[in-house]
Amino acid sequence: MPEGTLCNKKPIETAEGITTLLADKSGAKYYEEMKHLDIDSDLLWKTIQNTVKSRMKTWLEICAHCGMCADSCFLYQVNGRIPEQVPAYKIQSTLGEIIKKKGKVSNKFMRDTMEVAWAQCTCCNRCGTYCPHGIDTGIMFGYLRGLLHQQGFVPWELKIGAGMHRVYHAQMDVTDEDFVDTFEWMVEEYEEDYPGVKVEVDKDDADIMYTVNAREVKHYPEDLAEAAILFHIAGENWTVPSKGWEQTSLAMFAGDWAACKIQVESVYEAMDRLKPKRMVGTECGHAHRATVVEGPYWAGRPDGKPPVESIHYVEWLAEALREGKLKIDPSKRIKEPVTLQDSCNYIRNHGMKNATREIMSHIVEPGYFIEMAPNKEHNYCCGGGGGFNGIGLFRSQRNQALITKRDQILATGAKLVIAPCHNCWDAIRDLEEEYEIGIKWSFLKPLVLKMLDIPEHLLPKDEDE
Repeated sequence: MPEGTLCNKKPIETAEGITTLLADKSGAKYYEEMKHLDIDSDLLWKTIQNTVKSRMKTWLEICAHCGMCADSCFLYQVNGRIPEQVPAYKIQSTLGEIIKKKGKVSNKFMRDTMEVAWAQCTCCNRCGTYCPHGIDTGIMFGYLRGLLHQQGFVPWELKIGAGMHRVYHAQMDVTDEDFVDTFEWMVEEYEEDYPGVKVEVDKDDADIMYTVNAREVKHYPEDLAEAAILFHIAGENWTVPSKGWEQTSLAMFAGDWAACKIQVESVYEAMDRLKPKRMVGTECGHAHRATVVEGPYWAGRPDGKPPVESIHYVEWLAEALREGKLKIDPSKRIKEPVTLQDSCNYIRNHGMKNATREIMSHIVEPGYFIEMAPNKEHNYCCGGGGGFNGIGLFRSQRNQALITKRDQILATGAKLVIAPCHNCWDAIRDLEEEYEIGIKWSFLKPLVLKMLDIPEHLLPKDEDE
């Protein structure tokens, strides 16, 4: 069977297509069809010839099989340290074999490779940090995912997620109207407590254009209100776009590079239309990577940068605290053992370790912040990055992957984990549900909001006055 009705080489491009695939509970029919999916070897080999450039070829050829990448990989560590979990082996036995065989591989090989690509690597890029030759296995796994997606071998949830970006320009079925209505409604809920708070949509020439994760609109709308309140108290001139508000890219996790381009260009079009001084993205690691780090290249921007200066929320928050736009009441600082999860996508891959520690110095009472070991750019993935969190087929492997982070947290003795990243937040929530180690977890916004010293003129007026 060359093409299934659900599992095939065609991307989802209609709302009806998304609904049809969602109706296949847990992808049961989808994965059954995958067992019979033909490989277009000619297309696979042609794609490789056109896209495997000198860097990738060099990386595959110069690997010395020294094993230094092994201990850098948390998945190798939690899976019995077997040779099959060594990063170099994982990429050489998958991408290396596809290239060696010029695309002439079997269905079973591609299904096995799909498991390696999504259940044995989160593209955290930690192995590349320790490779003596500078080989970035995470980048190669991202490329491998693209080849698999092209041939139809992609996890069910991520096929749906990439389709959502093509249809809605968001990772889930949240329309532009849903976004604006939800943001305005949530802000209205807090008008009595924070007089003057508002969200302006499509305001030209604002200092900040704020972009979000669609999960906030769908599942955590209070996050939208918290962002608005903090911008309001900081006195920021800010706006949100009615189109191009979604910063994330499940298409990046899926390896659907065409959808990645579609998604990031929708954000860039909003920047070009509204001309803000800069864009601030929400507390999400892969959203930052997709829009700020990788996005410019998907969009073909020669300077490798978004249309306007674009920063992560932790950078804005550190700046606001440093400049006194937001002031913390010392009596309200965190006074319990607390640790910090470093998001791979903006700490290791974009160097923001100092911004997050600066925030800790403002919101945590001295002596209560305890670093994980290792930390900063050397920290481990949360265990659910790269789309791993959301793939039901590989849930048992994901739960095993959480062990490294569990043990890191336990070693700190912390009772609160601050996780300024959606994937990390989700993984640590699931970690607590799975292993019950007795921790709480939080984004930054709700913590900061509770401990602000708010200027008198921004407080609600007493009705008797």
